[in-house]
Amino acid sequence: MSSRRDAGRRVAGAAGDGIRVAVKPPEPHASGARPPAIPLDLVPRHVALVMDGNGRWAKQRGLPRTEGHKAGEYSLFDVIMGAIELGIPYLSAYAFSTENWRRSPDEVRFLMGFNRDVIRRRRDQLNEMGVRVRWAGRRPRLWRSVISELEDAEQMTAGNSVLTLQFCVNYGGRAEIADAAAAIAADVAAGKLRADKIDEKVFARYLDEPGIPDVDLFVRSSGEQRTSNFLIWQAAYAEFVFLDTLFPDFDRRHLWRACEIYASRERRYGGAEPTQVPGIDIGT
Repeated sequence: MSSRRDAGRRVAGAAGDGIRVAVKPPEPHASGARPPAIPLDLVPRHVALVMDGNGRWAKQRGLPRTEGHKAGEYSLFDVIMGAIELGIPYLSAYAFSTENWRRSPDEVRFLMGFNRDVIRRRRDQLNEMGVRVRWAGRRPRLWRSVISELEDAEQMTAGNSVLTLQFCVNYGGRAEIADAAAAIAADVAAGKLRADKIDEKVFARYLDEPGIPDVDLFVRSSGEQRTSNFLIWQAAYAEFVFLDTLFPDFDRRHLWRACEIYASRERRYGGAEPTQVPGIDIGT
């Protein structure tokens, strides 16, 4: 039971009631694929996922963009199951950015309703697997029904510990930093915080989810190679892996491939000596 790979056999307390319930293991991949044998100390603690390519996937098939988003739901939940199987404790998914409001009104309305419905539809499944849901993002402009579903999911899953899934909805890295700076300024003005005591550690406490560790591995699908304003403070020392696969064709095997690439790299954090010795054969 000590290994994170045994997550499917763990138990977790139902939030607030003290009841111990069995955690449901992830469903196996349809192909029978199993996670690679990456040493636990080389498994990334926090993976950030940019789910890109839904629109292009739909366009290639002569479908509305909304069909690409629908297909992406299944990809995300396969990735979640793969993260549990591999023993990744934190996964952040970029569901709706502060810049996505620039899309057509019809697509924005779809995405608002879709995010709300996905959370409502999937929260019991997440809870059964021992997933703790957290939400990062701004309240202004976000539909109240979406906020309600996110907060209900947070409350329902608060006692879980197999995987923390951070849904980033109406989220932007610059917005998060600006909001943190404004909150710090307000506390300084109110005499709650001394300006000369502000450092990176203090600043980080004002971010949306200060209890979630910095990003180790940043993964983006679809072949685009940019961060798109996602977790830019937390990803300061992340390893970046960009995969060509459009997100509706993405699954846990792509996540595992990214983790193998991550495990093969030397992480120096600005120092002269690597903190890990690469020893993973990732093939071709």
